[in-house]
Amino acid sequence: MAKKGKTLTNNFGAPVDDDQNSMNAGDPGPVLMQDVHLLEKLAHFDRERIPERVVHAKGAGAYNYFEITHDVTKYTKAKFLSKIGKRTELFIRFSTVGGEKGSADAERDPRGFAIKFYTEEGNYDMVGNNTPVFFIRDPLKFADFIHTQKRNPETNLKDPEMFWDFLSLTPESIHQVTILFSDWGTPKSYRHMNGYSSHTFKWYNKKGEYFWMNYQIETDQGIQHLTRQEATRLKGEDPDHATRDLFQAIERGEYPSWTVYVQIMTDEQANEYRFDPFDITKVWFHDDFPLIPIGKIVLNRNPENYFADVEQAAFSPANFVPGIAASPDKMLQGRLFSYHDTHRHRLGPNYHLLPVNRARACPTQNYQRDGFMRFDDNGGGSPNYYPNSFGGPAPKPSAGEPPFEIIGIASRKAYTHPNDDFFQAGELYRRVMTAKDRSHLIGNIVDHLSGAKKRIQMRQTAIFYKADPDYGRRVAKGLKLSIKEVERLAGISQEERAKATDQGTYGDK
Repeated sequence: MAKKGKTLTNNFGAPVDDDQNSMNAGDPGPVLMQDVHLLEKLAHFDRERIPERVVHAKGAGAYNYFEITHDVTKYTKAKFLSKIGKRTELFIRFSTVGGEKGSADAERDPRGFAIKFYTEEGNYDMVGNNTPVFFIRDPLKFADFIHTQKRNPETNLKDPEMFWDFLSLTPESIHQVTILFSDWGTPKSYRHMNGYSSHTFKWYNKKGEYFWMNYQIETDQGIQHLTRQEATRLKGEDPDHATRDLFQAIERGEYPSWTVYVQIMTDEQANEYRFDPFDITKVWFHDDFPLIPIGKIVLNRNPENYFADVEQAAFSPANFVPGIAASPDKMLQGRLFSYHDTHRHRLGPNYHLLPVNRARACPTQNYQRDGFMRFDDNGGGSPNYYPNSFGGPAPKPSAGEPPFEIIGIASRKAYTHPNDDFFQAGELYRRVMTAKDRSHLIGNIVDHLSGAKKRIQMRQTAIFYKADPDYGRRVAKGLKLSIKEVERLAGISQEERAKATDQGTYGDK
């Protein structure tokens, strides 16, 4: 809250005499162009809206800390993970993924779970979701996928046909689709959901040994979801329910917390594992790689200004610190470029200097200068080139990551890992979900998929069948499709299935 007794000023500090009445020529008279306070207010107002995020447009966030609770120094030399009891300040932004900034918090959608750790070696960002997998494994498909989550270019309406047309032609999406259309697809609040890195990353220690790992961040409040009917009601009654819940819980002193776990895999295990460990559409089964607890996250401070912190917060999976690096995950490789690039477009080339984004526990020293919104001393009189003989900052060779071998022919080629895209989705349906979960999943799918053409329904239902026959049959029954035709389509190749349905075999009713 603002303190009483402060003097209102213009943007350059000069006091303002009147903020209710424009300067006029006569009474009432036209407004004078010399009313520079009026012009400043209008000009700033015209420019208040920055570009909306293409994805993760609507979000909520909060501050405080991550505390290390278990020794992981044999896996990583990251300093913020170096000592039990060590605390690191952080900021977390939660978000819906596909919707616009004004969309409802209860939409069926993955939820972003992005963490910025302000470490003494620089900012480290873990940019994840509330699901352990994703729809696609190749970044070349990403723009097309996101287009299908947005509005039809002809009608400007959300379009289930766009959505299901793409997914039914992209069978690798079945695992994420199954999660999304379960009740997990509509968390009760940001406090009642888990977070996952989804991607695999590299951890490396002081000896130069490296390991493959991923994060699982489990809510201490317990997982809670909304049914389709509850979510529909909330979208109308309180479209900002999750944003409100997070802010008010912290205001009440009910500080949400999460326990952070990792899964660790050696390079030898990665080469032998039955699933591709770098495929974001797959999980590592806990029976194969158990969860290892490492720390605790607590949020106990709300932002003082939403725009300054939540809206201008900019995360990137390319923000690493020594001890943590990228993996060969193809989707991750695409994100390493795309996130920084979109922030430069949305916030400007110096977005890293904004208070919520700047490194807090260590100085930033490099040779990047100038650009829009450079609001520090711009490097002062120090040299703006390297190498130099004037004492400028120099690289630190020990900060480099250990190398790993990559062999292959450079070409565009289809995914060739021997494991199929359907087994893990089937295991989720058969072994993890309860009978109630499966019933809600089928109902949610039928409700949404019924808005697509019959040929698209058939194509997608055949994918459900390939994950588990019961899964496919129940969706077919709900959509009043021929189960025999679904079974037949499930038995032919994806290319044949697409050709058969695109030729209109089943009509477009």
